[in-house]
Order: sequence, then structure tokens, then C-alpha cells
Amino acid sequence: MPRHHQSSGRKADARNASVEPSPAQRYASFQKAKAHAKSAAARFAATLPFDIDDFQREANDALEAGRNVLVAAPTGAGKTVVADFAMYLAQERNVKAFYTTPIKALSNQKYHDLVAVYGPDKVGLLTGDTSINSEADIVVMTTEVLRNMLYEHSTTLTALGYVILDEVHYLADRFRGPVWEEVIIHLPESVRIIGLSATVSNVEDFSQWITSVRGETTLVVSERRPVPLEQHVLVQADEHTEPELIDLYRHDEHGEQTTKLNAALIDRLDQLDRRAARRRGEERPSKRGGKHGHGRGAAGTGRERTPERYTPKRWAVVDELNYLDMLPGIYFIFSRNGCDQAVEQCLNAGLELTTEDEMRRIRRIIDEMVDGQMSQDDLKALGFAKFRFALEEGFASHHAGMIALFRQIVERLFEEGLVKMVFATETLALGINMPARCVVVEKLEKFDGTGHVQLTPGEFTQLTGRAGRRGIDTIGHAIVVDHRGFLPATAAALSSKRVYPLHSSFRPTFNMAVNLLNSSDYETSRITLDHSFAQWEANESAWQLESQIDTLEKAIAGYEEAFACDHGDFRGLMRIRMQLSDLEKAGRRKLKQTVFRSDKDRSRAFKELDARIADLKKADRDHPCRDCPDLQQHLKWGHRWMREMRELERVRERYDSRTGSVSRQFDRICDILERLGYLERHDDADGRRDYRLTEHGQLLRRLYSEQDLVLAQAICAGTLDMLPAQCLASVLSSLVYEARRGGGGEPRYYPGGSQGPVAWAAQELRGIHGAIRIQCEDDGLEAPPQLDFGIADIMYEWADGRDLADVLRGTELTGGDFVRNAKRLADVLQQIATAAPMLGAKGEALARTAHEAADLVNRGVVSYSGVD
Repeated sequence: MPRHHQSSGRKADARNASVEPSPAQRYASFQKAKAHAKSAAARFAATLPFDIDDFQREANDALEAGRNVLVAAPTGAGKTVVADFAMYLAQERNVKAFYTTPIKALSNQKYHDLVAVYGPDKVGLLTGDTSINSEADIVVMTTEVLRNMLYEHSTTLTALGYVILDEVHYLADRFRGPVWEEVIIHLPESVRIIGLSATVSNVEDFSQWITSVRGETTLVVSERRPVPLEQHVLVQADEHTEPELIDLYRHDEHGEQTTKLNAALIDRLDQLDRRAARRRGEERPSKRGGKHGHGRGAAGTGRERTPERYTPKRWAVVDELNYLDMLPGIYFIFSRNGCDQAVEQCLNAGLELTTEDEMRRIRRIIDEMVDGQMSQDDLKALGFAKFRFALEEGFASHHAGMIALFRQIVERLFEEGLVKMVFATETLALGINMPARCVVVEKLEKFDGTGHVQLTPGEFTQLTGRAGRRGIDTIGHAIVVDHRGFLPATAAALSSKRVYPLHSSFRPTFNMAVNLLNSSDYETSRITLDHSFAQWEANESAWQLESQIDTLEKAIAGYEEAFACDHGDFRGLMRIRMQLSDLEKAGRRKLKQTVFRSDKDRSRAFKELDARIADLKKADRDHPCRDCPDLQQHLKWGHRWMREMRELERVRERYDSRTGSVSRQFDRICDILERLGYLERHDDADGRRDYRLTEHGQLLRRLYSEQDLVLAQAICAGTLDMLPAQCLASVLSSLVYEARRGGGGEPRYYPGGSQGPVAWAAQELRGIHGAIRIQCEDDGLEAPPQLDFGIADIMYEWADGRDLADVLRGTELTGGDFVRNAKRLADVLQQIATAAPMLGAKGEALARTAHEAADLVNRGVVSYSGVD
């Protein structure tokens, strides 16, 4: 009988005769029951092609038990397995999961990863300028998008069960970090948080804070790298010799890396120092001059310095690593120009890292990714041909000056093993999935915008964490290139395990204040802010300042007793002198930095300052204590009193800044907003302070720009009303543009001339900004960033329809910088289009213009999102 007939017959017999199930059926039923009895974490683990680590299992069990989870582990350790389980659990429990990232590139990458697992119907993406399937079960988004949803009480939050906060240590970032704290504080109580962090030294503190805000939180820390990391230094005697790769640490008898510096490296550097000294005709460096070794300058100058060793060329480093079979690699250079120059140097040296077959595959992938994305003219303006040739040879740059499409091409080719060496700035270290066999760090210092500073242990660990591909490499290699001032001990100090503390950068903003007061009363809003990590940290450290205050107060009381004067209040005289000193030193400097609406306003301000100074001088001259015969003796104690009084004020300010500091900043913000008409004070029946948002307050609530209040004031004052769309884009570029070196820039020209609408609106905007700056400084708040009109002409030309080559010609702006600023500008314009109708008919007209301007800006290369 055919097999399917036998099977059908047995089933019928079993049903009809009510016979016992067969052993095979009983075993199948047992296996099914056993599977259902397994925990969700176990079922999830069974779907993975690898065994999960202990820290992953611990985190998943805690998450299934209903707790929040904070995972701190090195780059590449597998933290995302915990995030993947959260989304698996959300699917099982029929709730939503949000996956948040700090940058759009990470959001795009994670979106594609999840689509491959769950399918496009179940996954969405929200990054501000991209919206795909926003009501999906799983939505990937930037953290700012989630923050805005929370303030707007978005319906997308309905049925939300889990939020993954990737790279949560990013909350230490000065500019964008506060968003993470806002999200953690404001998420509904029912939502479980999964925080993924680098290994930071105070992760226990951070976990305790999350527990205080969100409830029971399990901290899981793993310091074990899945691929061991070897540390090396690459040195070279001169241009005629080959580079040498020397271990930074000594190895034990089993070949394991220890934590002791390699004596052979120190000896070799000492040899190279002596060789460099001989090459310059100098004496041998003297070890008695200090542990670094200093030699006497040539020609008997007597000037001591360390002779400079030869620094290996970038192309020679790559050639040596290729010879040692240590590629693919990432070569970190802390300069965009340096990255681009490194690619050129390798090509000029004739290096080729790819085979003919790899070249063909590279061409095919590039054609596939570029096809239909942008015009040939735009590609030509961006130097596409040169970019493509370098890729075919196995080299690429990766930095923020490149457009997103070019960076994505580099990432794709590197992940597929086709590009062998990427020269990158530190932005690549921020979580993008690009592990390598080796990571090269050119220098242990970088330019931070104001000067050259040494890398922190956290930055060094973040960079070298890319070395070692899990499942491919048995060892990862971190290589520091010998350079001027390099010391092995410095590299060793940077490569420790738990390397840097996580500190809050949270501070209330004007937009945050009105959003809080829109949904809560004043006291509740203050309590909410007191729950921030910033306040938690402040409270933990405040007690240390109390003893300093007590000591200073006792010293000041002693000085007051010593200078007590029968002629009058000597303490009052010293206070007059303190005020006079402050005004004379700081008053004029502050006024010089202030932007006034007119020369008349400036003149009046300086006259008022001079009058205050004159009044204080007269009070000093007329003070009765000036007639005391013991004046000089009293002044001796008085000057000491002034010194200790200033120190007391400083320490008290630090103490006050720690205890209730965040809510006090909120109070000052509310005072300014009340004065400017964004809030109306409405105390309750018991006299407790409370506020209501005005029409202008509702407008401000929808403006998330860093210059939120400046923009709101400009809208309310009608400064933007009569501007055509192109002019509006031009003027508002000053709110988003931040020159890489300094601020406050001017465009090459103002569209329409120095008397045209753009120049007029720019001057009005400067006046608004200056007035807000004064109010912030008077109230002890951080002033808004300086306006920068440096690309006002460029954005006007782009909004006016010029092509990319035209608008960038003659400027130092890279394609990537232009696109990033244009996207930020388009976002601000869309915010205006949404918020301005709150002001009625006048606002609706501005909203239409803003919407038109956003469309004019968000075209061509700017509109490309990289999600296709």
C-alpha cells in the first residue's frame, strides 16, 4: 500500500477504534509539550546559529522576567543579541518594540538587518527625514524621534512594550546626550528598557539611576572580548628600511599577552632615538634627563629636547600590514583631509590590494547602489570617478565630509571583504558594523576644535574595539604608529578595560520646559527633572563640598572679627570694592561680546555701566571706614576676607549647582519664558506656583532646534513673514550651520545685496539672538550658540535651483557637510510648517512658505536617504 494511504488508515483507525497512540505519536507529543515548557529565552537561543554567552543568557532571562536590562560589554561582544531577544519577546507577547540609535546611519543599517529577519511588513523606520511603515510592530528610529513622540503623546506609542537604547553611553554627549535622559524619564511605566553600553567605569551608578527612575533593573557587565586583542606599535628606522611591528606588551611562557610593557619595544625605541640623534649630529640622549630621555641640542646650544624618530609613511604602514596578512583594516586619522590624502598616497605609491575578480565585484556593487540615486552632474561634482577608482584598488575614506551614499558604499564593500583598508575619522567607531582584522591609530592625540588633546581611554577603546572579526579571526590587532612624542606607557594607559566614566550632559531647554508644562503642572515638572541622571550624580557628590563651606565660613568669620571697625561697616566697604572690581574687569568684556540692535543701544549700555562704576567709586570714597586710623591693618585682613569670600561663593555655587540644580535651571527658564510671553503664571488656590502655555508657548513646544527660542522669537516678531522661500532658507541656515573652525561667520555675499531682505532679516535675527543671550547670562543660564551665516549664500543658490557643482564651486564645504546642513535646515523648515499655524492666518502664510522652502532644499542629493 502507498505510504500516504497507510498513514491515513492508521489515523482513521486510531480515531475510530479509540486505540492508544503509537510510541512515535507519544514521543512527538512529549517533544511538543517540552518545547512549550521552555522559556522564551531558551526558544530564542535555539533559533541562533551559535551558542549564546553567559552574559547574554543572564540579560535575556532578566528581560523575560519583566525587568529593565542594562548591558555593558566591549564592541563586538554581542550586545545586540539581547536587543534581538527583546524584539523576539515583543513578537511573542504581541506588543511593539522600538530600536533607537544615536545616528541615522545606524538606524538605516539596523532597519535593513531587521527587515531581513522579520520582513518589510513588520519593520518600520523613522529618522526625521525618512518615514517607512511607522506603525509597524518593530520600528527603528533615532532617539530624537522617540523623544518628540513622547512630548506629542503620539498614537504610535500605543502597545509599546520594549525600547532598545543602543549606544546609551552617548548620553554623555554635550549636544545630543540629554535626549537619552528625556526618553528614559518620560517613557510609560509599562515599557521595559534595554540599554546597550560600552564598558564604562561607573556603570553601577548609571544602573542605580535607571532603577530609581524605571524600577527594577538588572545590570549585566562583560569585559571579555569574543576575539582577543593584541596591542602593537609600528616603528621604522628611516625611509630606506622596512617598518617593524613590535608587541606593546610582554608575552608569558604560554604565549599569552601580559600587562607588562615589552622590554624589546623600549630598547628598540631607545636605539631609534640614538640613531635619530646621530642623524642630526646630536649627542646620545641622556637617560638622566628623565624617563623619556632628553639629549643636548646641537652646536652647543644647551637646549635639551628629545630627538625625533622617523614617522612611518601611511602607504608603508598599509604595505607592511598587507605583507603580514593583517588586512582588512581600519586606519584612524583624526582629520578628514588626512583620510583623503592617505588614499591618494597609497594610490601614488602603486599599492593594489584587490584581485581582478574583486575589482569586477566592486564595480557591480557600486553600479547597483548608485544607479538612479543621483544625476551624473552631481556625481561628477562629488568626485565620483576618483572615489570609484580608489575603491577598485581596495582603498577608501570614511568621514562626515562624505555624502551618505558614498559612506554606505564603503561600508557595504568593507563588510563583504572587498575594500581592504579604510582611512577613517573617529565617527566610524560609533557603532557601525564594520569589524576588521586590524585597527591602526595614527596618533594618540587629536584636534578637538580648540587645540590638540590626548585621546581618552574611552575613545581609544572605542577605536580599537573594531579589531577582530567574530567567527573569522582568532586574534584582533590594535596598532599604534610611532609618532612624535609617543611613549609606550601612554598607549598602555589607554588600553585598560573599564576605561572611562559616564557623566550626564543633561540640562533643561526652553522647548523641554514648555513640553513638560503642557502635560504636567509646575511642581510635577520640577520633580520630573529632579529624576534626571544629572541631578542623581549631583546629589551623590554634593556632600563633599559641605565641609569646604563650613571651613571657609569659619575663616571668614575670623577675618570679620579681625577687621571690625568703630567707624562703620568695614564688611560693607569690602563688598563695594568686590562689586567695583567685578564691574571693571568683566562688565566691559561682557558688553563687547553683546550684539545690540543699534549703535544707540550699545552707547546707552556702556553709559549705564560707566554710571554704575562711578556710583561705586563715590560710595568707596565716602565710606566712613576710610577715616579709620587703622585702615591699612583692616585692609590687610579685608583682602584675605575678599579672597576667601570669592572662594566661598565659588564653592557655594558648585554646591548649589549640585543640589536641586536642574530644577533651579528650569525655574530660570520659566522666568524668561514668562517675561517673553510664552508662559502665563496661574498660582493655584493654595498659592503654589503654576503656569499655562500661551499661544506662543504652543508654538515653541513644536520647535526642536538648538536655537529653539531664537527661532520662536523670530516667528512671533514677524521677522520671517515677508521672506520668499529661497530667502527664508538662506536666513535660517544660520540656525543649523556650525563651521568646523569657529563660528559667527559671514557669507561671501548676501543674496539681494547688503540692503536686501536676507541681510535685513539676518540683522534682525542677530538682535533677537543678542537679547536672548543677555537674558540667559543675567539669569545664569548657558547662552544659545552663536549664529553663523557662513552658508547663507550657498543655501540660497541651492534653494534657487542651482546644481551641486555650482553651489560648491569656490567654497571649502564638502558634499557631505553640505548635505548634512541642508537636511538639518529642511527639518527646521518642516518644524515651522507644523508650528506656525498656531499663530492664525499670519502663521499659516509663513507655514506655506516654510513648506515650499523645505521642498526646495530637500531635493537631489539632499533628498537621498540611503534606505532604498
